[in-house]
Amino acid sequence: MSFSRRKFLSAVGLTTVAGVVAANTSMASTSLWSVSTKTLKVGLIGCGGRGTAAAMEALNADPNVVLHAMADAFGDHLDESYKTLKEKMGEKIQVKKEQQFVGLDAYKKLLSSGVDVVILASPPAFRPAHLEASVEAGKHIFCEKPFAVDAPGLRRVIAASKKAKDKNLALVAGFCWRYHLPKRQIFGKVLDGQIGHVTSAACTYDTGELWYKERQPEWTDFEYQLRNWLYYNWLSGDHIIEQAIHSIDMLQWAMGDRLPVSVVGTGGRQKRVDPKFGNVYDHFAVVFEYDDGTKGYFSSRQQNNTAPSYAVELIGKDGKCIVDCRTGEHLITGANPWKYDDETKFTDENAYKKSNSRSMYQQEHDELFASIRNNKPKNDGDWMVKSNLVALAGRMAAYTGQKVNLQDALASNELLFPEQVSWDLKYDIPVSIPGINTTI
Repeated sequence: MSFSRRKFLSAVGLTTVAGVVAANTSMASTSLWSVSTKTLKVGLIGCGGRGTAAAMEALNADPNVVLHAMADAFGDHLDESYKTLKEKMGEKIQVKKEQQFVGLDAYKKLLSSGVDVVILASPPAFRPAHLEASVEAGKHIFCEKPFAVDAPGLRRVIAASKKAKDKNLALVAGFCWRYHLPKRQIFGKVLDGQIGHVTSAACTYDTGELWYKERQPEWTDFEYQLRNWLYYNWLSGDHIIEQAIHSIDMLQWAMGDRLPVSVVGTGGRQKRVDPKFGNVYDHFAVVFEYDDGTKGYFSSRQQNNTAPSYAVELIGKDGKCIVDCRTGEHLITGANPWKYDDETKFTDENAYKKSNSRSMYQQEHDELFASIRNNKPKNDGDWMVKSNLVALAGRMAAYTGQKVNLQDALASNELLFPEQVSWDLKYDIPVSIPGINTTI
């Protein structure tokens, strides 16, 4: 697909903070839901740990919501999730046996089962197809991050998110920090100019290694890879997209959701070199350059016994902003100092208690269901696809060793995820070597 600059700007949507805010606050006057008392039936697509937790949050978001159907590629995942949900949520779990769907096409059956709202929490490579189908079926959507592992998939997501807006369907993204009150306050102050013009930024997501599932004799190659999807870039996007995209999203947020113009980077495998870790890197270091010369420095790693870091630091003409996701620090120093204090932000004690009882994960679903009830469905599509694009461009720069501009990144025809998958699929992508693999 060949993209002109006009098509590129149209595809990625609005580029100003005001445009982003406007896109998410007012919707058309008509909605699929005209009666606020309607029982909303939720369908869960992807029954792993994150999907199971998201289902509980959805059921806690509104008193008149039930879980109606579940779908997963693996029966054992679905069974374990159902057991957990039934124990914790009781009568809100109304999933009959015939509403439990297993297999690679299980999502299609779920979308025809009478659900009103869907939670998309399968491995990221499946997200474009699941999102397209959900929008086509007229469902409100909670869409876990990330949204695509390659540019062709992201273009599908962009089109689907626009169609969701046209159909007045809610689309809430799983970028949980966007729903975290302290970060809303501090990044709001940055965007209002409290540290002056941002001249440089840095963000990190340095952590340890994650889980791995030993191969069982009865598993095919594809089942083994799918059960260990983190370690295959065609399923996960690599950890810069699958995990560290949270830090990139916060950087984008602080920069007003404007896209950088170019990206350079590096990365590789130093520690996770065993074949069981598939073809992903264990570290990345990327520099994003914006049109005014501001640079954003990003690093991430998944290596045991290394110093952790999960933070965003912004340097402005009038001060500095520090956000540390590990310690909870939210601090502005300089000409206009400020510190987040969760004990003084409310004058009403009941409002304080209510706010602090709701996590950012819960807040996502609270706002999703409230927007449906209020006939003003939220749509996070504009900024969520930008953050995915920036992370994708960062991976491209690291994999190839080349300077990548955002227009070329979105227009790339490199297709990581096969168009057709089956249990007997044999598929392998070698580890990318910068300077040898130079195609984005």
